[in-house]
Amino acid sequence: MAAVNGRIRAARDFLEASSREFAAGDNRQGSEKLWGAAAQAVIAMAQERGWSYGNHGALKNATERLTAEYEDPSIRTGFGLAEKFHANFYHDFMEDFQLSIDRTVVHDFVERMLTYHGGG
Repeated sequence: MAAVNGRIRAARDFLEASSREFAAGDNRQGSEKLWGAAAQAVIAMAQERGWSYGNHGALKNATERLTAEYEDPSIRTGFGLAEKFHANFYHDFMEDFQLSIDRTVVHDFVERMLTYHGGG
């Protein structure tokens, strides 16, 4: 359980760091930290269930399983947008309106994952 709690703390820390980076105008670092928050939240859920989480494919699989478990397609959507932020770190392609709108969706996704924590 300590490992799961560490992942939850990391997800929260990354969320806060992401907000600071975006506020400072560093969209690439903000994007990567937002991705980090999403990944850590999914890892925590996977660890609780004994699922694989060691690579990107495993996180996608865990996300699909969580989508089915909670009958919540917004889980898939939130993770997909988090992946977009991960790519934005490398390629800096997202427009300001995308950063603004999609950031909110990913932030909500992470918060929902942390709310679901322990409930599955």
